[in-house]
Amino acid sequence: MYVYLYDELVKHKRYKQEMRSIENRLTDFGIAGRIVRLQQFTNSEAVISEEMKRGAEVAVIVGDDKTFGRVLSRSASLGVVFGFIPIGSEKDNTIANVLGIPIGEEACEVLARRRKVGLDVGWVNNRYFISQLHIKPHPIRVQYDEQFAVSARNGKMELVVCNLQPFVWNDTSKRQYVVHPQDGKLEAFLRPMKKKTLFKEVYEEPSVFPFEEMVIQSDKPFVMEADGKKSKETKVTIRLARNRIHMIVGKHRKF
Repeated sequence: MYVYLYDELVKHKRYKQEMRSIENRLTDFGIAGRIVRLQQFTNSEAVISEEMKRGAEVAVIVGDDKTFGRVLSRSASLGVVFGFIPIGSEKDNTIANVLGIPIGEEACEVLARRRKVGLDVGWVNNRYFISQLHIKPHPIRVQYDEQFAVSARNGKMELVVCNLQPFVWNDTSKRQYVVHPQDGKLEAFLRPMKKKTLFKEVYEEPSVFPFEEMVIQSDKPFVMEADGKKSKETKVTIRLARNRIHMIVGKHRKF
């Protein structure tokens, strides 16, 4: 049995025809199911748990990157298979590309094939994060796997921990880094400040640090953003949770 979690964005009139086509295609494949419409403060974990009691085995997220991260960060511990039907533009659906899932109606075929894999996810301060975690330039100290410590000679350092969402550094090359969600590691991208001029701060090229556990500290509170949720912290511990979620993916996935 399938349950479909619709983001609020699908109510927009620009998606009316596309949603009708998707629902017809799901019916053709014999995988139509109950529809739950999410709102801003919907507790997705409670919703999915209730649907599992009714017999749901597959929870399908219908929305974009933000929807994906918001639902799974709350629900990753549930023993349900997750699917994804991306809606919207390519720039708002970078996770779908990593998972090999096309945007819109064609995603229904991936869902029907039920090619399922286990994926690692991140765990930070007693909650999961699925897409990525970002700390903007700040005087932070980083220790990973209880062996190595990193700090910036000139004070500030930017940190990104990628999970399923690729990250593009804001530089002239627009390079995209895609990480492997099944390799038993999380990847941290660290970029220390090289120097500060009168008009701007100049940062080094990012260095990649694979890890299983990382501790980030600072004497001054810093802002951490994970799956779109921001919080102020002075110390965070990030860990890897192996094979935490089971996800239906496409044959053209990036891992």
